[in-house]
Amino acid sequence: MSFAYVEKGRKGEMGLVGVQENGNREMDVSLGGKNKYKRVDPEFTEKLDDASNGQDRSSITRKYVLACAIFASLNSVLLGYGVMSGAIIFIQEDLNITEVQEEVLVGCLSIVSLFGSLAGGRTSDAIGRKWTMGLAAIVFQTGAAIMTLAPSFQVLMIGRFLAGIGIGFGVMIAPVYIAEISPTVARGSFTSFPEIFINLGILLGYVSNYAFANLPVHTGWRVMLAVGIMPSIFIAVALFIIPESPRWLVMQDRVEEARSVLLKTNENEREVEERLEEIQKAAGNTNGDKYEEKAVWRELLSPSPALRRMLLTGFGIQCFQQITGIDATVYYSPEIFQGAGIQDNSKLLAATVAVGISKTAFILVAIFLIDKLGRKPLLYLSTIGMTICLFSLGVTLTLLGGQVGVALSILFVCANVAFFSVGIGPICWVLTTEIFPLRLRAQATALGAVGNRVCSGLIAMSFLSVSRAISVGGTFVIFSAISALSVVFVYALVPETKGKSLEQIEQLFQNEHRWQGGEVELGDVEQLVQKE
Repeated sequence: MSFAYVEKGRKGEMGLVGVQENGNREMDVSLGGKNKYKRVDPEFTEKLDDASNGQDRSSITRKYVLACAIFASLNSVLLGYGVMSGAIIFIQEDLNITEVQEEVLVGCLSIVSLFGSLAGGRTSDAIGRKWTMGLAAIVFQTGAAIMTLAPSFQVLMIGRFLAGIGIGFGVMIAPVYIAEISPTVARGSFTSFPEIFINLGILLGYVSNYAFANLPVHTGWRVMLAVGIMPSIFIAVALFIIPESPRWLVMQDRVEEARSVLLKTNENEREVEERLEEIQKAAGNTNGDKYEEKAVWRELLSPSPALRRMLLTGFGIQCFQQITGIDATVYYSPEIFQGAGIQDNSKLLAATVAVGISKTAFILVAIFLIDKLGRKPLLYLSTIGMTICLFSLGVTLTLLGGQVGVALSILFVCANVAFFSVGIGPICWVLTTEIFPLRLRAQATALGAVGNRVCSGLIAMSFLSVSRAISVGGTFVIFSAISALSVVFVYALVPETKGKSLEQIEQLFQNEHRWQGGEVELGDVEQLVQKE
């Protein structure tokens, strides 16, 4: 006798069915624990066959969503491409730029990208999530080409400006697209992919610095910048493969197309109609409401209590991700290691490669744990670990020297970026795309991205000046104090969203007590029901 679980009702109530084959190869079943059997019709046996093939469907669905997440995340390689931290050494020598110009060149990318992020929210609602990613790649590629050929600092800034606009588009739309296309059970992992590709971009930049460091000064930094154009080529191909977001399709009243996408991205076909109904209600389509741009901005500027809580959480976590100094650590790692005592350029670039490897390796830890442990435990681990590392780095740079100081500085920088990658790095974007209602999601996420980019730019553009004033060690002690505040922020204002659909998370913020925590997790309830 073999056994299989089948559904009794829409909500997934389970009953045990025994299947027995008689001598004439006819199948009978027993319900519950009874010993009597009755013949099953062919339609039921087809359902059992479908159940036995469920694992195959699950595997196909996962691979499909995985491919979509990877393609959508390619723009993030451009954001992370950390080549400027090493290229700036050669740009200084070739173009004779000043320290202030260096700060502007490095930091302006984040400031300029906020304009792309602001425009990205409205653009993605108008032309779709997918084609906004394509627009981001085109704008960035144009900027990268101009930088590669720049004969002067002024032309270099024009290319940097365009690259920043393209990055601004990409940084806000990729997490939104992935969150909207991913199944609930794996949304956290898939939405973390952009952060993985940011880290891959950082590592690619460091490796590019190291690989081309021995080229002539006039040529080397141009080749380093030109390598960043390559991901855009793959993005162009990806646009003809990945589907549009089903939630955006519903907002455009293209319900049948949305159903088709949901059938490809959900493991259980029975859940598709239920999910589609939830999305339609969230979009207001079931009541015949039309989406209006002005109404969205009016609601964002005069938010309800629930939306105010969403904005506070989303904007706050985006700002804390940057004001703890991660971009300063990445962009200026050569200067940090110079302050610790490393003088040789090759050794400086090799140390930055170690930073890139640490940042990339530990993002994989977050991918495996984010949908198992939840968002909040990883945020605690991340913010507390960063606080300790930043404070230790500040003390080391201030009090220690020699080989011990160098070794400890490299260790604490690598540990800091590792803790960042385990938690607040990817989860910042996951939370921002999860917590907002469908019709506000793109533009509210864009506002969060603006906060992220402004903070990143301010930190990057002021790091050298502040370090000159109070020392590099003192600057990192300040970062550690800010990181300690982020621990308090996570405790007080960040809810756990693991195991909930995007529409259920919207309801979570309607109740202030549930928003602050303490509710039973949906995933835990489902597991208990199945065990019973």
